[in-house]
Amino acid sequence: MEASDLGAFCHVDANAARIAAAAADTSLPFGGVPMAIKELEAVAGWPFSEASLVFRDRRADCDSTQVTRLRAAGAIIVAQTAAPEFGGVNYTHSKIHGTTRNPWDRERTPGGSSGGSAAAVAGGLLPLASASDGGGSIRIPAGFSGLFGLKSTFGRIPKGPNAHQPPLTVTVGCLSRSVRDTARWFDVCNGFDARDTLSLPRVGGWESGLGTRDLTGKRAAIAIDLGFAFVEPTMASMLVQRAEQLIERAGMTRVDVVIKLPPGGAAWSLSNSIMLAGVLGDRYPDCDEELTHEIRAGMRIATSKLNLHTAGAAEMFRTRVNEQFADLFEQTDFIFAATNPDVAFAAAGPMPTSVGTRDLIAEFGHAVAIGNNGALTIPANLTGNPAMSIPAGEVHGLPVGLQVIGRHHEDPLLLELAYLSEREFPWPLVAPTT
Repeated sequence: MEASDLGAFCHVDANAARIAAAAADTSLPFGGVPMAIKELEAVAGWPFSEASLVFRDRRADCDSTQVTRLRAAGAIIVAQTAAPEFGGVNYTHSKIHGTTRNPWDRERTPGGSSGGSAAAVAGGLLPLASASDGGGSIRIPAGFSGLFGLKSTFGRIPKGPNAHQPPLTVTVGCLSRSVRDTARWFDVCNGFDARDTLSLPRVGGWESGLGTRDLTGKRAAIAIDLGFAFVEPTMASMLVQRAEQLIERAGMTRVDVVIKLPPGGAAWSLSNSIMLAGVLGDRYPDCDEELTHEIRAGMRIATSKLNLHTAGAAEMFRTRVNEQFADLFEQTDFIFAATNPDVAFAAAGPMPTSVGTRDLIAEFGHAVAIGNNGALTIPANLTGNPAMSIPAGEVHGLPVGLQVIGRHHEDPLLLELAYLSEREFPWPLVAPTT
């Protein structure tokens, strides 16, 4: 970790980790396993800046529920992984920590917002790291970095203490090299917690059930662009082929379903701006110049355009998308799509939003430009459906992820499909340049 040039970590607690490792009970599910926690998640006594200069001096006064459960399972919490400010973009660069780099190519991003976690795991520095996904922040870095990433059904793992209630998009979990590691993570971390009133009851058997769930006859639809995004043609062709192979080998039935989702970036952005305004409180707008460009621009747009009408329109949009998903999952059990529109872009950004950008959307009473990056992952956050990114090969020497979206509460079936893919089409455990 000390020798790495990836910029994966923003805080390392080596002494505490060595003490915990010396007393490790290796009979526990994660006994003695070193892992890192994304900096948007609280670890008692550690910095809790959320990658923002605004909170540069803040420290966490408690562990998150997920960290508490990991510790109880024997995990050695070693370090904090870098994220972009407030997790607002899909590459990992901030004013407070600088740039995190992709171990497959140091000039490229590992994605975001869980980019530090992706770099640490794909770079062979640690076997597991926590992650969160509010608009693709588990799946996007999984796709860019050659890892497995599951965004669970909303509420599966609690976000408390002090869990944000709206905008009902964020889930927590991990980035891993293997499906079994992720399954064990969910065995350890899932289950209701009163400090997150929207968290779900505990479900067991995530790991022990691998290899036992029958996918025969399940229906699968392929919509690589989800009907609206632009996906790089070579990558799109590769992903269609892999999806067809998985459908055949699982004994599933391919169905032709018309999938043309509306771009959801505007509703997502407006809804998340409300939460961010609450976090910043009366520090805003005085802290405006300390914010990164994207967060500053988003807050300025929300401040000038967000009102009762636009907020209501955004919520009605979310309702329509949920109805559309419900209709789709009456016709199919899985939707196969791309995770990202292209391979990883420049490590320090900016996002290549001009590529594949659709027309300006006047849905909310004002025009909002919807970028292509994140477009493929946001829909499942708006509806709370489980979705995952499976390593599916390489284009120009960089990893490509196949996204699969499933029904609410059928996360174990997604894991089963990923487990099949892992056996049939093994992926590199770490980046080849590591």
